[in-house]
Amino acid sequence: MTRLRVINLGLPKSGTTTLATALNKAGMKVADHKIRPAQTDNPALQRQFVGDVLYRGYFRTGDPLAELEAFDAITESSYLTHGGSAWPQMDFGLIEAIRAHHPGAKFVATQRRAKFLSRSMLSWTNMNTRLERADIPGLPHGYGNTTMERVTWIKAHYAHLRRLFRGRPEEFLLLDVAAEDAREQLSAFLGREIDWWGRANANPDGASDETEDDADGDADETSEGPTHA
Repeated sequence: MTRLRVINLGLPKSGTTTLATALNKAGMKVADHKIRPAQTDNPALQRQFVGDVLYRGYFRTGDPLAELEAFDAITESSYLTHGGSAWPQMDFGLIEAIRAHHPGAKFVATQRRAKFLSRSMLSWTNMNTRLERADIPGLPHGYGNTTMERVTWIKAHYAHLRRLFRGRPEEFLLLDVAAEDAREQLSAFLGREIDWWGRANANPDGASDETEDDADGDADETSEGPTHA
């Protein structure tokens, strides 16, 4: 029987921690953003960004998951610090390498309506400033400080994923984390019962951007309705 491996290709603040919590509660071992010391006895993995480990495996062996055998799922692979960043969920070559080395891997893309996701990024510490200072695929240095720039980038990412996985519903799920049936969608896609679904890692100021109308009428075509983080 093929081992279930789950890779999330969603952007930060799109519900990645909610997905991690749901998969953990379903009994899966999850790597989310950074590998915690309690998750591994391997000192080469402790406190490592998941994105760095993926790229290390990709460039050294061809298999991005080469060093992540102990993990069933990756729920956030990107990171953005003052020292650098990595965005594996935007890398065609890395995604194709996972598909080639791990037939049967399930790819999820957690998503929220683009303007809500942009707003959530804005509310999370200084993420918008870091976005502008970084050089990210689709968002070069100097861009990312305005809503229009972030929304354009967000929509393009999910459009790229839809194109990449077109005609492969058994392999890819674009998951609106706010959908009333999000848990059921995920369970059916993975072929594994997901008992919990909720909201994790909400913005620390407690502000809700999830019940506001989209004043510009700019609803993301990939998502409808209120959203969760």
